[in-house]
Amino acid sequence: MTASENLARLGLTLPKVPVPLAAYVNCVRTGNLLFLSGGLPIDGEKKILGQLPRDVSIEEGQEASRMIVLNRLAVIEAEIGSIDLVTRIVSVNGFVSCAADFYDHPKVINGASELLLEIFGDRGKHARTAIGVASLPLNAAVEINLTVEVE
Repeated sequence: MTASENLARLGLTLPKVPVPLAAYVNCVRTGNLLFLSGGLPIDGEKKILGQLPRDVSIEEGQEASRMIVLNRLAVIEAEIGSIDLVTRIVSVNGFVSCAADFYDHPKVINGASELLLEIFGDRGKHARTAIGVASLPLNAAVEINLTVEVE
């Protein structure tokens, strides 16, 4: 199945491409690589804000990670025309806004990694970083950026 077919099978749709909040672009292409700026878990009125675990549970953090993947896939589709042209998810860098004694960053970013595997299969296997930070833009609970290889 193609990535688009897997997305539909999962009952998911891509959101509207977000507008960058500052002096940057959503995506830069060099050769066959796309470097995607960090995405936040904001989709219209739906937002996942605050710190883990005080304001946001691990499960909500995983949902935030999945929201960001869909957000970043919308950027890819806008850039190259179809997510079916992705040949490999190269890397995922996840940042979790959390208390100093929170150590489950990998569990939160697994929401993104597992969704990428469901959509892209083996092409979704990637290198990854999952770290905790004191705060993120707009009080977002999670921020994720991607490097993607395309046709």
